[in-house]
Amino acid sequence: MSAAQRKAPSKAVQLAIDAGAPTIDPSTLPDVTDISPETVTESVIAINSQCKNERQKFLINNLVRHLHDYARETNLTTEEWMTAIQFLTATGQKCSSIRQEFILLSDVLGVSALVDSINHARPPNATENTVLGPFFTEDANDIDQQGSIASEGKGDPLLVTLRVLDTQGRPVPGARVETWETDAEGFYDTQYEGRTGPDCRGRLKTQEDGVCEFWAVVPVAYPIPSDGPVGSLLRSLHRHVFRPAHLHIMVDADRFETLTTALYLEGDEYIKSDAVFGVKRSLICKIDRVADEAEAKKHAKSTPFNQLKWDFVLASKEEADLVRAEKMEKMRLK
Repeated sequence: MSAAQRKAPSKAVQLAIDAGAPTIDPSTLPDVTDISPETVTESVIAINSQCKNERQKFLINNLVRHLHDYARETNLTTEEWMTAIQFLTATGQKCSSIRQEFILLSDVLGVSALVDSINHARPPNATENTVLGPFFTEDANDIDQQGSIASEGKGDPLLVTLRVLDTQGRPVPGARVETWETDAEGFYDTQYEGRTGPDCRGRLKTQEDGVCEFWAVVPVAYPIPSDGPVGSLLRSLHRHVFRPAHLHIMVDADRFETLTTALYLEGDEYIKSDAVFGVKRSLICKIDRVADEAEAKKHAKSTPFNQLKWDFVLASKEEADLVRAEKMEKMRLK
């Protein structure tokens, strides 16, 4: 078609172009007409073929293949697909600046746990990662050694004594430790209306011996938010919405892989059926009741008091890279 024969674009087309819509010469694209269940997948992949970002193209094309295979394998009906679209729409609409329903969906489907495991290969003696969860915020306060992350009356006090080591057992001074948890009622601070600032969360650094110590409250089991689409999904699947009692910990230090993990209380009734698949046996801990008067005096507490002691072992970036490379090579050879 000559330039003279080519029609002027409609107003809507021109407005879209003026607003920055991508303009691709149609003559350079493959013919994707007359698709069928057998040909549609390759048609979509063909029309994506001009993508300049090879990793993006790889990810999208594999997503297309799996989605299309799922539709074919399940003989997906139009009504079922519309239900899925409406569910995803409602999931997005439930998100806010302090609530991430899509992370919650990723969590309950085990995708968060899977991606976390794939991306955080560690040497055998390094502490395992686990899911971040949807309640992390960026506004935690810095606290002093033996300071409290919780305001008064938030729960049964718990002295947390953590030590950060490398894989050779040497202390890691100056490591940045961030922690967050629910109060004794089982609610994070972000779940309260009128929240004015962080509570039951804080940041501090390890000392020369790799130790940091702070007061928290004894963790309790709690439900993930169940008043939205994800809660409805779990009810339909006859699954519970509860997480076992735990304390979130993130440890970051120069030259080391960042560790995002949690400590889960031994004996919790939900420890074997965590709604978001976060529990790992190596992260199950026990709280001690300390009755020693001299120990209590050091912390200006009366006896008995609760204490949790735990060592975190960080992998260096080089160690983690080596393990990841070995893992990728094994997958390549399969």
